[in-house]
Amino acid sequence: MHELDLIDRKIVAELMRDATLPIAKIADRVGLSQTPCWRRIQRLDASGVLTGRVALADPVRLGFGLTVFVGVVAPDHSQQWRDAFAAAVGTIPEIMETYRMAGEIDYLLRVSVRNMEAFDQLYKRLTDAVPIKNVTSTFAMERIKFGTAYPVNTTHR
Repeated sequence: MHELDLIDRKIVAELMRDATLPIAKIADRVGLSQTPCWRRIQRLDASGVLTGRVALADPVRLGFGLTVFVGVVAPDHSQQWRDAFAAAVGTIPEIMETYRMAGEIDYLLRVSVRNMEAFDQLYKRLTDAVPIKNVTSTFAMERIKFGTAYPVNTTHR
């Protein structure tokens, strides 16, 4: 993959801020005409720099008022267990993010559920699906900062 130039980074920054912007508006903001801007967006899509375009929603207004960060310690580190764990978390839509970690925990999950009862059901589904050595859950009391746009440098090379 080639390094992104300043124009590419500006396009990506605009799309991360608002993916609904018309190409004409993006082109104007990054200093291109529409066709070259559209071609660059197509290239960014094809190269995997852009991975999707979504609408962001307020979890509380959708009824997902409880955010839980779940630390998982694996009973072993075999490929078979990792595959089973990945399959299990892939079937639970309330698990919003899953990271394999270095340190005291092996995996960190961000979970969004309606309430404690819903989290308990999710916990049971996960622990029934795959053997787990230890699970530690931390409950978020308030979301202070949330973002999806990476701070790409749009001022110089």
